[in-house]
Amino acid sequence: MRSIWKGSIGFGLVNIPVKLFSGVQTTHLDLDMLDERDHEKIRYQRVNDKTHKEVPFDKIVKGYFLKDRYVILEKHDFEEASPEKTKIIELENFVDIKEINPVYYETSYYTEPEKQGKKAYALLLKALQKSGKAGVGRFVLRNTENLCVIHPMENVIIITKIRFEQEIRSLDEINKADDITITKKEMDVGLALIKQYSSKFDLSSFKDDYSNELLKIIKAKAKGKRATVKKMKPQKATSDDLYDQLMQSLGSKKGA
Repeated sequence: MRSIWKGSIGFGLVNIPVKLFSGVQTTHLDLDMLDERDHEKIRYQRVNDKTHKEVPFDKIVKGYFLKDRYVILEKHDFEEASPEKTKIIELENFVDIKEINPVYYETSYYTEPEKQGKKAYALLLKALQKSGKAGVGRFVLRNTENLCVIHPMENVIIITKIRFEQEIRSLDEINKADDITITKKEMDVGLALIKQYSSKFDLSSFKDDYSNELLKIIKAKAKGKRATVKKMKPQKATSDDLYDQLMQSLGSKKGA
């Protein structure tokens, strides 16, 4: 695995030199857009919206539409706004990771200690494990300041990027269901249904079935064959009454 960032985790006055590795990979198939007539790849062009002519890359500038016109940004504007290019993930405070709503999470990175920082790395790792806490800090990656959570997983310190508060849209415009009355018997059956389907979380039991089935189709078509794909048949309740639907769900075989 190739590291994507090198720097340090700032733990008080201790700097722990680390490498960052991407902790995620896509399972989606890489499909190209082709011309249906001759199956040639489609190339994208940068075209002037008014003249419909292609614009050379060195003639492209960036602008922000404000009120009735574009404000053009120069190179020095980006440099002035850019966060200081430090190589430190500064731990600002420690929190209970359960307090962080999953809506804030983005992507995760694995850290690996440099040779001279192994002992300090091990100390931070074990302290996080023993305290049950996670660190919150920020760092610069690709000229962008990122907020992150530092937490342990299988004896490795994980850096998980999280969104800033202003990136999360308000719920004010969403129609909520807080004015709906739920009867006690409906709630009791709902809770019983949750209990019936409850189990210890096992990520390995969830597979990307869509990509796997699509790849089967692609390989079969390459051989001039037609793949047999399993199709899920959703179960339908025989009643429109919520309580009846819950009772039927409760009586059905788990995982059917």
